[in-house]
Amino acid sequence: MASFNKVILLGNLTRDPEVRYTPKGSAVCDLGMAVNRVYTTDSGEKREEVTFVDVVLWARLAEIAGEYLKKGRPVFIEGRLQMDTWDDKQTGQKRTKLRVVGESMQLLGSRPGGAGETTGEDRQTSAGSKTSAPPPKASAPAEPDDDEIPF
Repeated sequence: MASFNKVILLGNLTRDPEVRYTPKGSAVCDLGMAVNRVYTTDSGEKREEVTFVDVVLWARLAEIAGEYLKKGRPVFIEGRLQMDTWDDKQTGQKRTKLRVVGESMQLLGSRPGGAGETTGEDRQTSAGSKTSAPPPKASAPAEPDDDEIPF
């Protein structure tokens, strides 16, 4: 049986990232995200629903998140779901928590630090890359070639 585990999230941080290091020196970052969904009820009333998601980042991705992200900043995360299980020390019961393990991240919005600085450039990073430059600016779309049309 085939399986597929992929999560794509676009939201705002609910708290500052918490970076720590394992005994072997790997960086780990825990962050919380709020993801909004706006929908219309059958009666025509608009409603907003917020989902809170816990995300964990590893290695260089964790360090970048700790350096550049702050509470309230928008971020785009791609990753996978992971179920953590443990025994509660106080009650002795088994506990579980579903969270996202981030495999790539894109920082959104303007860069922090500059007053009135609104470059609008995004920075994309992934678990396998050390650093990456901002994506190139998009130019006006060219006319598609007839050979490129898939139908």
